[in-house]
Amino acid sequence: MNEESRRKQVEERVESMIGFYKHLAAYVVVNLMLFFIWLWTYFFDGETFPWFIFPLGGWGIGLLFHFLSAFIWGDFQDWKKKKVEELMEKENN
Repeated sequence: MNEESRRKQVEERVESMIGFYKHLAAYVVVNLMLFFIWLWTYFFDGETFPWFIFPLGGWGIGLLFHFLSAFIWGDFQDWKKKKVEELMEKENN
């Protein structure tokens, strides 16, 4: 693998990590707003069901998979590409 292709892979990995951090920031901001909306209605309407947990949990699952793809499974993709190249090289010899 030459230097240029390796650099491109690393840049793609960094972009994936940046994308995760943007996703995390949006998750925190939006869910804090939903929590404060619920809190506002709780103080004025009395006891209400904490409905904000549904978007918090559902979006949280998506965020978990985004984290796994950016930080954990990204290494697997690099390993996969290296393995394919290794096997192709063996077949050529």
